[in-house]
Amino acid sequence: MGDALEGTIALRVVVALRDDIVSMALKPGDVISESDIAGRYGVSRQPVREAFIRLAQQGLLLIRPKRATVVKKISPDGVRQSRFIRESIEVEIIRRVASHPGPNVGDVLGKLIADQEAASSANDSRRFHKLDELFHRTLARLAGVEYAWQLIDDHKMQLDRVRYLTLGVSSSQRAIAEHKQIAEAVGKGDVEAAEAAMRAHLGRAEVLLTQTIEDFPDYFE
Repeated sequence: MGDALEGTIALRVVVALRDDIVSMALKPGDVISESDIAGRYGVSRQPVREAFIRLAQQGLLLIRPKRATVVKKISPDGVRQSRFIRESIEVEIIRRVASHPGPNVGDVLGKLIADQEAASSANDSRRFHKLDELFHRTLARLAGVEYAWQLIDDHKMQLDRVRYLTLGVSSSQRAIAEHKQIAEAVGKGDVEAAEAAMRAHLGRAEVLLTQTIEDFPDYFE
């Protein structure tokens, strides 16, 4: 029972700490310790130690024995590989959805986009990011391959860090416009247009990467 509880707590710490790193609450190069993080989340040091190991395996932390643990800087190559994995999977997802759009797909996607517009108007970057992810996860669900989104989620942390650095109002409005193009093509059952819209949407990652390297050079390897 005790081990199971520790495992559950460790998973919660992994999720919370990963969110803080991805959202830039903890920035690349920040030094952290087990005791600091334990106090931050109100847990003991053991689940924090386990969380550190998992996040190091995911490329977000650098654990140096007998020295401080550091939030790893962003790897440009890691960002590009994340984008490759995501685009490869999501293009197949969007083709599947557009080839057989359900009767309520327009309403489902329209509601998500409306929520994104509200978050953007409120300048709530964290909420917009979550709604952005929900839009893409919903496409996977509509395609009947929701597990595919989990595969994407496991490999897109570096890409997400770049996105958070550029997620201002203008950036979110552009993403919303692109989501509308995707949703419109899906609603019409236009597979080729849906794929083109998705590729253009995800392809902006390279532009964002170049921009963030110029704006935040100290955050990159």
